[in-house]
Amino acid sequence: MEEAPAPPRQRRSLGLLSILALLVLAAAVAGYATTKVPARWAGVISTNTRAEVSAVATVPSPPARAPLAVASSPDVPATGTTASVAPANAPDPNTRLREEDRAPKFDVRAANAVPAARETGSQTPVQGVTDTEIRFGMAAPFSGPAREMGHQLKLGIDLAFAQANDEGGVHGRQLKLFTADDAYEPTRTLNAMKELYEQNKVFGFVENYGSPTALISVPYALERHTLYFGAFTGAPSLRRDPPDRYVFNYRAGYAEEADAIVHYLVKTRRLRPQDIGVLTQQDAYGDAGWDGVTKAMRTLRGGVSGDVFRMSYNRNTVNVDDAIAQLRRQRPAIKAVVLVATFRAAAKFVEKTRDIYPDMIYATISGVGSTGLASELMVLGPKYADGIICTQVTPAVDSYASVALNYKKALAKYFPGEPADYTSLEAYLTASILVEGLRRVGPAVDTEALVNVLESMQNYELGLGPKVSFGPSDHQALHKVWGTQLDKSGQYHAIDLE
Repeated sequence: MEEAPAPPRQRRSLGLLSILALLVLAAAVAGYATTKVPARWAGVISTNTRAEVSAVATVPSPPARAPLAVASSPDVPATGTTASVAPANAPDPNTRLREEDRAPKFDVRAANAVPAARETGSQTPVQGVTDTEIRFGMAAPFSGPAREMGHQLKLGIDLAFAQANDEGGVHGRQLKLFTADDAYEPTRTLNAMKELYEQNKVFGFVENYGSPTALISVPYALERHTLYFGAFTGAPSLRRDPPDRYVFNYRAGYAEEADAIVHYLVKTRRLRPQDIGVLTQQDAYGDAGWDGVTKAMRTLRGGVSGDVFRMSYNRNTVNVDDAIAQLRRQRPAIKAVVLVATFRAAAKFVEKTRDIYPDMIYATISGVGSTGLASELMVLGPKYADGIICTQVTPAVDSYASVALNYKKALAKYFPGEPADYTSLEAYLTASILVEGLRRVGPAVDTEALVNVLESMQNYELGLGPKVSFGPSDHQALHKVWGTQLDKSGQYHAIDLE
């Protein structure tokens, strides 16, 4: 019987060679992927296990493509990750990827950072921050009826920045302010924000103006994890509970100011709640003041809001004729009006009603622009200014508070000829708190580090009386409301609201 031949050894060798060849091929493809796959996914490959690398390596690699340009169309807002970052290569839409590889991998702290710096381990560049400067932006009215407010806000920030820069800057960096004009029109605010963030490459926003415009600018800043500091508005949309992480306020809210006015009129001036009416601008500013008045009325009436007489006018106009017609029809007649208006409209309302109601009490909140209001009324005559009440979110400009004296001294040094003004004083205080926060962060500035430092700022002495404090659950520096009243010479004097 013939013995069966042994199986050929050639097959076993072929099997081993095939396995070795596959291993070499897998290693080669993995190496290619590490160098050629776009940065968005390459970091994922480098941190996965060998088994995961093998799984990715079996995916066909896309051909190399030219780098993508960052979109800068005015109609499409850039996100925080793309405004200053261009990906190395675009992923092939035909390439199959795992779900975890499809999601972008980035640290919130480095949202605006250049990828190459992160990969090499060097210090992460931050938009608006260089070795020599830190850039901030402000969207405000520099044209239209509210342009004086934009001028005063810019003046106050420039004043605080000039002081800091003369002292060597913040850790050797000079502070610079860039402005964009939205004319206090929400339809122009988005373009103003894009100009500042995408063209001027600002690090954050400081002292933006207005409540209706904030409904556009705040979401824009939040989507980009960008600081939105000390806006000139007391609207509740900037005072959420819990607060938005990147939004910080200096001033008391309009609800707090309106509450202080109503309580003063009832407790000190002995009016009944039904004796008080409200003139409001037809937008978020007017609504915020109206809500404050009605809440105060509800408190005084034991939880029952009751009827509150309301008049209104259109933003960026001085046409208050319809409001005055409502006032003349009101029965019984009211004895006081809370003006939630800008200074020109408020002055026009006083002008047209003062002779009809000579005993009327007029009270405004700080959003009116108190210096502008005084100037407008004095042009009309002393009787129009006399007795007008205005709440403030700063000490009286003509007071001997140390912060008011320091402000006026700096104003005379850097901007001689500019008069002291409540609006520029507020902006000066806001920017001074921001500068202190930047100093506490240290040389390595980024948004997250600054937010953490601000949230830990407690009992900072600025010379205001109450001390400045923030916390994770409270992003408003002060809750204090000061009272002032105009005399016949157009000067404000402090009054006790309590």
